[in-house]
Amino acid sequence: MKENPKFAVVLSGCGRADGSEIYETTCALLAIDCLNASYQCFAPNIKQAAVINHLTGQKENETRSVLIEAARLARGNISDLKDYNPKDFDGIVFPGGLGAVINWCDFSISGVNCDVDFGVRKAILESLKEGVVIGAMCIAPVVIAKVLGSKGVHVTIGNDEGVAMAVEKTGAVHETRGATEVCVDKNLKVVTTPAYMLAKSIRQVCEGADNMIKAMIDLM
Repeated sequence: MKENPKFAVVLSGCGRADGSEIYETTCALLAIDCLNASYQCFAPNIKQAAVINHLTGQKENETRSVLIEAARLARGNISDLKDYNPKDFDGIVFPGGLGAVINWCDFSISGVNCDVDFGVRKAILESLKEGVVIGAMCIAPVVIAKVLGSKGVHVTIGNDEGVAMAVEKTGAVHETRGATEVCVDKNLKVVTTPAYMLAKSIRQVCEGADNMIKAMIDLM
């Protein structure tokens, strides 16, 4: 196990309906901190695909920046994803939230035929090349599957049959897991957990995030 590992945490905005899920992000950051590790948040400097009123669930007629919105979650301490250097980190985490499938890619519309943002794809591929352990929560593993499916990556999004089928169409292998459990691909050094794909409480999200970060550190 590596001492004092460094994590990059990639965000897709702020809020489950159009960005990063706040509880998942916070629990991941807390797990990293509690394990005597450090983190730096990143986000692509792109426009959100949509802006959602989180009170009504309705789409708003406005434009927002993924990076600026993600800065809310990072308390302002965030960098443009284009500046991510995998040589500076031991792990990289992708929390869930619908921003993962509308901002990082268009999976919510195009499914398995989705396109992944260039910066997000680059971060994943360069992390794999440099041996940086990759973690993803909730719906975010579909992005990992899209980028690394040709390599047969093993991931979980829980037990949703429709999403699992889409994941497997990328060439990835889907493994069913419970809300707080993790799927560990030791070969490609990828760890995923269902989080709010299955979780019924923030406690379960925190337990899953903790299990994910511990499993990632074990692979370092």
